[in-house]
Amino acid sequence: MMNYTFLSATILLVLITDPIGNIPIFANALKHVAPERRARVILREILIAFALLLTFMFVGESFLRVMNLSELALQIGGGVILFLIALRMVFPPPAGAADDEQIAEPLIVPLAVPAIAGPSALATVLLLVSQQPERRLEWIGALCVTMLVSAIVLVSAERIQRIIGTRLVTAVERLMGLVLVSVAIEMMLRGVKTFAQQLMHG
Repeated sequence: MMNYTFLSATILLVLITDPIGNIPIFANALKHVAPERRARVILREILIAFALLLTFMFVGESFLRVMNLSELALQIGGGVILFLIALRMVFPPPAGAADDEQIAEPLIVPLAVPAIAGPSALATVLLLVSQQPERRLEWIGALCVTMLVSAIVLVSAERIQRIIGTRLVTAVERLMGLVLVSVAIEMMLRGVKTFAQQLMHG
């Protein structure tokens, strides 16, 4: 089992929700939205994502029981999902490969889900609560800080792109991806190690 602190859980959630990497996604989705409405739309989508992740924190254990899933399966599965997400951060698909032309104002999809509250973020909050449910308030605090960071970065996205440039945004995202690859591999290795120990003692 991986023992997270408030700080490490917050950093993990920030890496997974990837506000820097979401800058081009939000810019593309909001290009047909009036500039004066963009901040309001971004905050609305972040609140929707926050509500969804918070719901998963409270119904996560019940969900695991209903689906008959073990924490170990969730840890290894979450590690695999994180690894795939991290690879996309390090090796992004060609520009325009997955971009659909969005004319209407986006609602829930694709910004709240899956850009912020994607499968990896949902799996991570589920994992945090299932491993240490007694620290649920800390995980809620970590999620609040994560959403605040996302809000600040995404509302300031145009300014950030102007100041540091697209190349540096890409470089930062790839660096975050490399860190996340390491976290994902650590999750999978610990899960496999725990599984091996259970087999030996079983």
